[in-house]
Order: sequence, then C-alpha cells, then structure tokens
Amino acid sequence: MDPLERLAEALGVEPPTATETSEILSVARDVAHTLERRITPVSTYLLGLSVERRAAAGASREDALSAALSDLRTAVPDRGQDPPEPSG
Repeated sequence: MDPLERLAEALGVEPPTATETSEILSVARDVAHTLERRITPVSTYLLGLSVERRAAAGASREDALSAALSDLRTAVPDRGQDPPEPSG
C-alpha cells in the first residue's frame, strides 16, 4: 500500500487517482511559487472542501475536482504576474 492509499484509508476516503494526484500537485506547486509557499497546505485543504461541497450537491467526484481546480486556478496568478488583490 502506498502512502496516499494508507492516508486515504485512515481518513475513510477513496485514494486519489494518479491523474487527480498530478492535478492537485500541479496547482499546489503554482500556489507555492506564485502566492506564498506556507499557505500551500491550506490551499489544498480549501480545494478539498470545495470538492466535497460540489459532490454533496450532486457532482461526480471527477467533475467536482475539475471545477474546484478551475476555480482555484483563477485565484492563482501565472508565474511572473502579480498575485490578485484581495477583495473586501
């Protein structure tokens, strides 16, 4: 059993697929390199909350993750750009 499978089992959830893992790591890297490295774990927590909310509303896991990743990426600047200004 690999580490992600072990963690998923401990948390009582399905482990991420290889594609899901790749997408999550990619957006986490973007957060770390364009916003702030220390908030990367919290950004993935927020991503998970968004996925769960969408799944609870009836979206498939795949669709929920895809939409949440898309939304998160809108808040993460491309490398070399300034981070978005907080609203409010």
